Amino acid sequence: MQIKHSVKLKKPLIHCITNPISINDCANIVLAVGAKPIMAEHPLEISEITSVSKSLGVNLGNITDVRMESMLISGKTAFKKKIPQIIDLVGVGCSKLRLNYAKKFISECHPSVIKGNMSEIKAICGIESNAKGIDVGECDRITDESFNENIKMMKKLSLETGAVIVATGVVDIITNGDKTHLIKNGCEMLSMITGTGCMVTALIASYISSLDILGGTTLAVSLMGICGELSENANGIGSFRTELIDNIFTISDDTIIEKMKCVVVSDYSMDKI
Repeated sequence: MQIKHSVKLKKPLIHCITNPISINDCANIVLAVGAKPIMAEHPLEISEITSVSKSLGVNLGNITDVRMESMLISGKTAFKKKIPQIIDLVGVGCSKLRLNYAKKFISECHPSVIKGNMSEIKAICGIESNAKGIDVGECDRITDESFNENIKMMKKLSLETGAVIVATGVVDIITNGDKTHLIKNGCEMLSMITGTGCMVTALIASYISSLDILGGTTLAVSLMGICGELSENANGIGSFRTELIDNIFTISDDTIIEKMKCVVVSDYSMDKI
């Protein structure tokens, strides 16, 4: 829990360039773990703000010309200043504009973490995907038959880019090309409110400010899943959203340790978890 406590103690400034659909929740999630959010996106100030931040999170949801320009400026600044950064590949499986932009961002900005659902990860790898809008396609969902192949694909992408790769789903997969973490925390209600994927990106941005990229990413993904489970008895999706943020703010180390379903694997099999 060293990463969790370090963020609360140091209160790092986290620069998030996300979409207006989820910007408020992303800012509140960053605050909930003890960090400080800044959501600037004007191209004329973006480099200056990234330079004084401890990490950067960029999100391709609801992109605009201005946001695309700003993300690229920020990403290059973060790379130059050795500031950890994450790109969330929202929609690259259904939009050539987003896919080509994401490839350019990865090539020029060298993000520390690349995150998406399995359709989005396949698209960025140049493999045909079956995305359903911004959601994973049924044919791309992880099964016993596709499990090993998908992890090999993610490991290859990690080694090619130098980034930790995150594929979110019923089973979340995180790899740095060497170690692979499988996480099976979460609940269905997380998919029933807008922006939970964006919130995970903001959590990852917060925790990779510790400079432990794999550890911070694993903690962030696990935390969202655990707090989803703790909130799923809410009366409806509105109260679920509130309880989710409350639980992220109040959760204890003991609860995280008790509830976390994370396995480090070297030989890949769904039955590992």
